[in-house]
Amino acid sequence: MKVTVAGAGAWGTALAALLRGAGHSVTLWGHTPAHLAEIEQAQENKRYLAGVKLPPGIEFTPDFKRACSEVECIVIAVPSRAIREVTRTLNDFTGLLVSVTKGIEYESGATMSTILAENAPNARIGALSGPTLAFEVARNIPAAIVAASDTVEVAEAIQNLFHSRTFRVYTSTDLPGVELGGALKNVIAIGAGVCDGLGFGDNSKAALITRAIVEIRRLGVACSANADTFSGLSGLGDLTVTCFSKLSRNRAFGERLGHGESLDTVLNSTESIAEGYPTARSAFHLAHKLQVSTPIIDEVYAMLFESKDIAMAVRDLTCRDSKSET
Repeated sequence: MKVTVAGAGAWGTALAALLRGAGHSVTLWGHTPAHLAEIEQAQENKRYLAGVKLPPGIEFTPDFKRACSEVECIVIAVPSRAIREVTRTLNDFTGLLVSVTKGIEYESGATMSTILAENAPNARIGALSGPTLAFEVARNIPAAIVAASDTVEVAEAIQNLFHSRTFRVYTSTDLPGVELGGALKNVIAIGAGVCDGLGFGDNSKAALITRAIVEIRRLGVACSANADTFSGLSGLGDLTVTCFSKLSRNRAFGERLGHGESLDTVLNSTESIAEGYPTARSAFHLAHKLQVSTPIIDEVYAMLFESKDIAMAVRDLTCRDSKSET
């Protein structure tokens, strides 16, 4: 298949390598010509995937119109804040359009596939989400993920495109659930990182993850998702790896805050913002709009957007009234 991957960050580059390694014709688009030239010359994305050599044959272009011309599939791997603008010219695209971006639009509360459906109403739209760290995928370390769409046909088309010996792809028709699980876990991962930075142990993180999946499920169901989805790869699976892995950008973001670095320092010292940062604001407002209780998301939001003291946020979580687990 002729495929364009839009987004030359870690995840976009890893998926471009995966698809090219499977024999597909792959073009990698990025908005910075100099960065693309660096990747092409070195055959390595030293900025985001240092040490991982790309398979030969990937084409590179900063021209989005050219990149999307006469392709059968476009994989969208740009930051959530840019997805609406990047895809605004795809009105006539009729091929497979796959979001691998994890986020929620603040203004509308829309998931990424909803934005794609608005911008590309003639495309076959789906999402790919699960516990898949880019560095490990790029090194062909075995992983599993979920291809989701409103229709079985599209979900299976995505599955067939990406499935390989080391990249096992399952299917789901719960598109909202798969996307929300992937987006909301990044908010929780920031909280998990804060726990690491404060020196808490594995007991604390296990409790955080267990209670977090409850409120992720609660909010997801309020958005018409299937509750069972959040017990799967795109829910609990992705939440676990993102909260525990040293490779997790969102966990590392929170850890630095827990160590005492200011939010401005952390934001200004990274080339790409951890998706959990803007998603915390989106998730907080979505939950309050739907009147869903999300105490962990609320505290992460307060730390990031209301300048709440981290120690006080943790205290307020742990000092909540006792209640039944169910």
